[in-house]
Amino acid sequence: MSADNAPYHAHLYFESSQRALADTARALLRDFMQSRKIPQLLFVGQLTNGKAGPHPIPQFEIHFTKEALPAILDFIKASGFRALVHPLTDDDLADHTTLAHWIGTPVELDLTTLDPPGKNQGVARFGKSDF
Repeated sequence: MSADNAPYHAHLYFESSQRALADTARALLRDFMQSRKIPQLLFVGQLTNGKAGPHPIPQFEIHFTKEALPAILDFIKASGFRALVHPLTDDDLADHTTLAHWIGTPVELDLTTLDPPGKNQGVARFGKSDF
C-alpha cells in the first residue's frame, strides 16, 4: 500500500501529569467517532502508561482515513499534545520516520521494534489496537 491511498494512524503523547487531559481528549475523539462527527475516524485506542512498541512514553492511538486528516490535525494542534501522524503503508520504518509528521517536539522512537519493509503488520491490524 502506498502513502497515497493508505489509512492513517496518529499517536498522541502525554506526560503522566497530563493523564486526565489525555483521557478527556480520548473521550472527545470517541464521541466524535460514535456520533459520526468525524465519520472517517475508525478507532480510538486505550491510554498506555508507558512504553508501547516504538513509543517510549504514554500515548494513545487513533486510526482514520486520509479524508479525516485535516480535522484530526486541527484537533491535535488545539489539544496541545505532541503527536506523531503517519500513513500505514507496507513500510513500517518509513511510516514512523520519512513519511511521519510531528506536531510539537518529536519523541525519540525505538525503531528496533518496527516491522521490516514489506511486512507492516499495522495494515493488517488497521481498526484494531496495535499494542
